[in-house]
Amino acid sequence: MSETTPAKPGEPRPGGIARVVGASLIGTTVEWYDFFLYGSAAALVFNTLFFPSSDPLVGTLLAFMTYAIGFLARPIGGMVFGHYGDRIGRKKLLVLSLLMMGGATFAMGLLPTYGSIGVGAPILLTVLRLIQGFALGGEWGGAVLIVSEHGGDRHRGFWASWPQCGVPAGNLLATAVLAVLASVQSEAAFQSWGWRIPFLLSGVLVLIGLWIRVSVSESPVFLAAQAKAEATAAEGVEEKPPVVEVFRRSWREVLGAIGVRFGENISYYVLTSFLLVYVTTHLDLPKSTALNAVLIASAVHFVTIPLWGALSDRLGRKPVTMIGAVGMAAWAFAFFSLVDTRSFAVITLSVTVGLLLHGAMYGPQAAFISEMFDTEVRYSGASVGSQLASILAGALAPIIAVELLRQYGSSTPIALYLSAAALVTALTVLVVKETRGRDLTRPAKASPPARKGQEPVLARSDRA
Repeated sequence: MSETTPAKPGEPRPGGIARVVGASLIGTTVEWYDFFLYGSAAALVFNTLFFPSSDPLVGTLLAFMTYAIGFLARPIGGMVFGHYGDRIGRKKLLVLSLLMMGGATFAMGLLPTYGSIGVGAPILLTVLRLIQGFALGGEWGGAVLIVSEHGGDRHRGFWASWPQCGVPAGNLLATAVLAVLASVQSEAAFQSWGWRIPFLLSGVLVLIGLWIRVSVSESPVFLAAQAKAEATAAEGVEEKPPVVEVFRRSWREVLGAIGVRFGENISYYVLTSFLLVYVTTHLDLPKSTALNAVLIASAVHFVTIPLWGALSDRLGRKPVTMIGAVGMAAWAFAFFSLVDTRSFAVITLSVTVGLLLHGAMYGPQAAFISEMFDTEVRYSGASVGSQLASILAGALAPIIAVELLRQYGSSTPIALYLSAAALVTALTVLVVKETRGRDLTRPAKASPPARKGQEPVLARSDRA
């Protein structure tokens, strides 16, 4: 079988899926390393270097606001990358997103601080953050789709969950680099120049990711759909832009994708980024306590995400996601109670359990959202739905959590916020249709009969 020959429906391309998974994983790891590096730096150094203030929490709040600005650019990136990804292919756009993200992160490592150039420093930082967000907005959809569309129907949850591992892997890498620097440098050295090292390392990581990513072939499902679209265009039928078609035909699926991601997104940023603020500012513990706890928990998270994805191939996307959502709603209160013990071992346990429950929502998510949309609009639909959720959830999560802490001086309101977000996802899962086993080469209305115990994927006309 040639590289561009589509596989039979339901079957992975022989010898190709492992290479595609590896390329997607290394790319998403690099991109999330860049993105999370900013979040960690916002909690640890940007608050004083770029947003000096007499109140540490106010400076942190301002730093997280630029963190949120990156999220605002993500749906725009999702729409632009989704449009061209549905028109010219997944692979080209994935290469472009990696170059944009890496370039912006490398440039952050060269930025002068507020003490050097004044207000120009946070402005430049904000511009680079916008570029990061724009690039990441197109990364997630492309990375999970190229794996989903190369793999078969039976094990899509497992294979598509591997690009999701790029999140803990990137966080693991970013946290590990910061933890090493924090342990070998004095606080003064880290604040002066040491914080720049992880950002400059991004340039090396991007070159490695780029070398691997350009070696993979285009999605066979996309190639088949592209050939069909070209034949239709030759007959004089005008094709509408994919983004327009998504909102015209698939707005219910977009809302479903937002709801599925809502609790997952908020929980992740509270359990990782906000934890750094809570431990250092509220509990007055060394930053290494939070960094090392997240480091250990991220390693467990990385290993278990594919297991949750594989379980969704057996039980369905909905039941596994529900385990994570309901579990997180309950764990939110135990999480902060355990962190408040100030014990490193207990803090590590609380973060680890939290990320295990997050993984139950996140592992099946790539296949779940990919299976909601038809091939012609899949990149646009998956990207727009997931990135709109990022604005409503992830962008605001650290800001809301910091403000709740500043206003009430207690973790209880934050636990309520986290629990409510998880319940939103649980309610969404109750409403949306099960998608496990869908043949991605066929329109939703032409999907095969559901397996025993699985809800059917209804045609859009049936959902109206």
